[in-house]
Amino acid sequence: MTDKTAQYENSLLYRIRHSTAHIMAQAVLEKFPDGKVAIGPAIDDGFYYDFDLPRPLTPEDLESIEKRMRAIIQSKAIFERKVVSAEEAKKIFHDQPFKLELIAGLEEGGLDEDGNPVTEKAEITIYSQGSFVDLCRGPHVGISSEINPTAVKLLSVAGAYWRGDEKRPMLQRIYGTAWITPDELKDYLWRMEEAKKRDHRKLGHDLDLFSVVDEIGAGLILWHPKGGKIRKLIENFWSEEHEANGYDFVYTPHIGKAQLWETSGHLGFYKDNMYSPVDIEGQQYFLKPMNCPFHVYIYKNSLRSYRELPLRYAEEGTVYRYERSGVLHGLMRVRGFTQDDAHHFCRPDQMPEEIDFVLSFSLHILRSFGFSDIHAYLSTRPEKSVGEPERWQAAEAALEDSLKRAGIDYQVDRGGGAFYGPKIDLKVKDAIGREWQLSTIQFDFNLPERFDLTYIGEDGQPHRPYMVHRALLGSLERFFGVLIEHYAGAFPVWLSPVQAVLIPIADRHLVYAREVAAQLRKAGLRITVDDRPERMNAKIRDAQNQKIPYMLVMGDQEMANSQVALRLRSGQNPGPMLVSAFIEYARDEIARKS
Repeated sequence: MTDKTAQYENSLLYRIRHSTAHIMAQAVLEKFPDGKVAIGPAIDDGFYYDFDLPRPLTPEDLESIEKRMRAIIQSKAIFERKVVSAEEAKKIFHDQPFKLELIAGLEEGGLDEDGNPVTEKAEITIYSQGSFVDLCRGPHVGISSEINPTAVKLLSVAGAYWRGDEKRPMLQRIYGTAWITPDELKDYLWRMEEAKKRDHRKLGHDLDLFSVVDEIGAGLILWHPKGGKIRKLIENFWSEEHEANGYDFVYTPHIGKAQLWETSGHLGFYKDNMYSPVDIEGQQYFLKPMNCPFHVYIYKNSLRSYRELPLRYAEEGTVYRYERSGVLHGLMRVRGFTQDDAHHFCRPDQMPEEIDFVLSFSLHILRSFGFSDIHAYLSTRPEKSVGEPERWQAAEAALEDSLKRAGIDYQVDRGGGAFYGPKIDLKVKDAIGREWQLSTIQFDFNLPERFDLTYIGEDGQPHRPYMVHRALLGSLERFFGVLIEHYAGAFPVWLSPVQAVLIPIADRHLVYAREVAAQLRKAGLRITVDDRPERMNAKIRDAQNQKIPYMLVMGDQEMANSQVALRLRSGQNPGPMLVSAFIEYARDEIARKS
């Protein structure tokens, strides 16, 4: 658990949301007395509760449930906690099968009342308010009047499998939110509405950027010409920056023998997320879910000296992971994606400096794409791990010291690291305050052991190098989705697939428009000429809808004076200027990545 998470779970806001979930469940059972209740936790921005009900819920149902919730809140209901035995709990919830299953988990140990793993046998507690009783560890407010009824809103209904298992019953999940003040609720609802407008799936279709086609397969992305242009611009910038910072580019196959994945441990730990094997000449091959083992073998191809280190291998490698159809989501969760991967191999004495480098480089790249609000999360050694404790301590210290030197805000998730090494996750906040996980800097004490990686030290003896995984953008697909939503499709000029559209007012201005187009293309600008027989205002409106940064209108005056009349997609109208002046104007914005 991160410090931030612990702080939230101990806050008044968390208690308000958890209590409001119980009040919602009470209101639902009053409306559907034969309904069955599952779990109802507080979450990052609200709460939900799962129900098995006699019929699907309607928007009108949500309105009536919300109205009843406000009445319960105003009734000053007391939240009472009681410790009970398993037998008592079974009697209380004798007609609630989901609760009985949770009680069995509590009784046996290993699971809490939400079905989450616990390290020891949990105490069984219930909370009651009014007529409603729930299996719950809390915390809650003392009295319902601590909840502001005007700061509560039910949001939506979705389907959810019990325990997330497709073979278990499908339940109805009611999502809601609660805040301390009505103004906070208003701001949240605005952000939710804004998020709908920024949905990358809708904008991807409207701006003709990408698609997913059933005939090809779920979770497999088709990049259209405009999306492909943006991808190429990202890749070019990525490559130039990596080359300037001492990385070597490598390329690896899409498949590998089963033996490779057995040695790496993927078949033991990750097989459920890998595609089924292909038989080739009597041997099993798997589509790669990761690039790491291939980079390891490039390292192993030569006997390495301490003088060669550090080595930095970078690859934009396409990987394939079997994701359940229910979790696929546009560009954000796919089955085939391009991971902008890098692996660092260094000596122990180089390790702190190497972490400083990779953190600084990661921050530079993220900021170059317009993300200024970046937070870090440091995950440390879990209870079960591989590698010597001294290496873990040194790696964790290097990560934390580097974060301090970078002056970046960070939270510590103690015990939250992978079994094979500690890590830093970098998360960015987008234009409407949502947090996205992008970069990861991950130590690996597992693969160097499994593949027996060594270098010859100054003493002439073999030594084990440190290995660091680094995914900078995460994947090109997901990063593109984040960019679409961050910019609401209005990409900065340097990333826009079309930077300017030339709009001749009448047919007599077409020749001049094409002459200007040739000048702009020669200057390196991406332009198009709108020569459709449409009115000027219609062309301007279409260009704005396509989020094109510049509209260059050309009439008699502009043609006579070698000018263009500049309009911006924001609605601003800088007016007529020489073609050469516009080129300098555009180049300046491109150079500033604005």
